[in-house]
Amino acid sequence: MTGPTLTGERVLLRPLEERDFGRLVEIGAEPEVARWWPGITRADLAEKIAAEDEVALTVERDGRVAGLIQFHEESEPDFRHAGIDIFLATECHGRGLGADAVRTLARHLFEARGHHRVTIDPAAANERAIRCYVRVGFRRVGVMRRYWRDPAGQWQDGLLLDLLAGELSLPAGASSRTRTP
Repeated sequence: MTGPTLTGERVLLRPLEERDFGRLVEIGAEPEVARWWPGITRADLAEKIAAEDEVALTVERDGRVAGLIQFHEESEPDFRHAGIDIFLATECHGRGLGADAVRTLARHLFEARGHHRVTIDPAAANERAIRCYVRVGFRRVGVMRRYWRDPAGQWQDGLLLDLLAGELSLPAGASSRTRTP
C-alpha cells in the first residue's frame, strides 16, 4: 500500500521506494540498529512495499535516507487504532529526528486517518527509543513478557506504549497551533 508524503519540522516521510533499499540495508547492519531490528534485507523491504496491511515510509533528512518508519491500522470499529515502528541510522540518534518522525506520523494518523489511539512497542531494554516516544507524549501501558526474539535467539520483553489524540506533544519551541504537514 502506498503511503503519504509528510513533512515534519526536521524530516520528510515519503513512500518507501526500491532506490532506498541499499541505504536502508546499510543502516540495518549498524550494530545499534541491528540490535533491535535484526536482519533487514532487500527482500524484507520489497515485501513492505507490496504489503497491504502496513505502510512503510522512508525517513529523509536533508535529502538523505535516514531510516524507515511504518504503520499498520486496525480497522475493526470497536478496536480501531494504529501502530508505529521506526529505525534510524545511528548518526541520527539523539538529535530529535526520531521524535520528529514519530510526531509527524502520529499527527497524520490522528488528523487524516481518524485514529484516536496510536501504539508503539519497543524492546523493554531500548531505553533511547522509549525516551524518544515518551517525549512525543506516549505513555507506558505495560510490559509484554518474552515478546520478541533477539538476534541471539533469546526471548526479550517488550514495552507497550500508547498515545491518545489529545496527548501528542509539540516540539520544543513550537506554538500551540496544529501544524498541517
